[in-house]
Amino acid sequence: MENLYVRNAVKSSVQVFFADADFLEVETPAIQICPGMEPHLKAFEVKLDSPLIESTSRYLHTSPEFAMKKLLVGGLSKIFQFARVFRNNESSSTHHPEFTMLEWYRAGVNYESLVEDCNKILKVAAEFSSDGLFHYLDKICDPRKTWQRITVADAFKQFAMIDLWSSLEDPTRPDREIFAKQAAGVGIKIETNDSWDDIFFRVFLERIERNIGIDAPTILFEYPAHMAALSRLKPGDERVAERFELYVCGLELANAFSELTDKSTQRLRFEQESALKKRLYNIEYPIDEDFLAALDYGMPESAGIALGFDRLVMLTTGADSIEDVLYALVR
Repeated sequence: MENLYVRNAVKSSVQVFFADADFLEVETPAIQICPGMEPHLKAFEVKLDSPLIESTSRYLHTSPEFAMKKLLVGGLSKIFQFARVFRNNESSSTHHPEFTMLEWYRAGVNYESLVEDCNKILKVAAEFSSDGLFHYLDKICDPRKTWQRITVADAFKQFAMIDLWSSLEDPTRPDREIFAKQAAGVGIKIETNDSWDDIFFRVFLERIERNIGIDAPTILFEYPAHMAALSRLKPGDERVAERFELYVCGLELANAFSELTDKSTQRLRFEQESALKKRLYNIEYPIDEDFLAALDYGMPESAGIALGFDRLVMLTTGADSIEDVLYALVR
């Protein structure tokens, strides 16, 4: 019960932060034609009982991202949302099939502006911690200390002794064999059918994640270009994307982009992600053509971020499990 009071207090204070910064709070529909295109996320399908709709198959969104970006195209410049989002087949101490995503967007800026937003929001949340610090398991983090910044390539070199760029000579075609050899050489178990991305995430989970966001929050930035998702490539260095993730106490808290605004590039990425999902899970979701049309109409330069609000409350209260900060559970 105490955790739930803290949850409400943090949410109210974050809303005040956004109001003071002239953001508009929005509410976008959870039922969508396309729930999201991330290859490893599985959505909940719903059936609409309506004679007015040609196809009754819809999905609960895995993120409000597409809908919120359409609002940017429509002319809104600073928006945020506490969105209930739904991801099937997710359950662990830090995952739940239904959770709250705090997502916000700024038009006219790149992702660097979001780092300062995160800094202020974490300081707001820490005011409701018993000692002003964040706790997760045996780790402690002080958001008032100078934040750490490290590129993805430097993190692999520092914590795993792997030269990431040696397997990314062609950024669009990662060399799986070079990467596998390096990973095996530092004691990472490699399976025959592991892709470059599979090896990346295994190394990351075993050697890197637990070491970042300790003592002070960490901004992990400059992801390889083929992991850009919905972010644009970095001007002047198209080997990397303008994307960062925020880590606190070894826990991923947020994922941010300088947004990709080119329709043809975005369609190509959607098609590639859809093909991968089909190959891995035999699942295929329709592409959101309205979103691509919005990009074609003209999306402004902008930056957006998704922060796991339940995880922020976990860090604030010191809870070990996401279930300790939710009002009700699906059993």
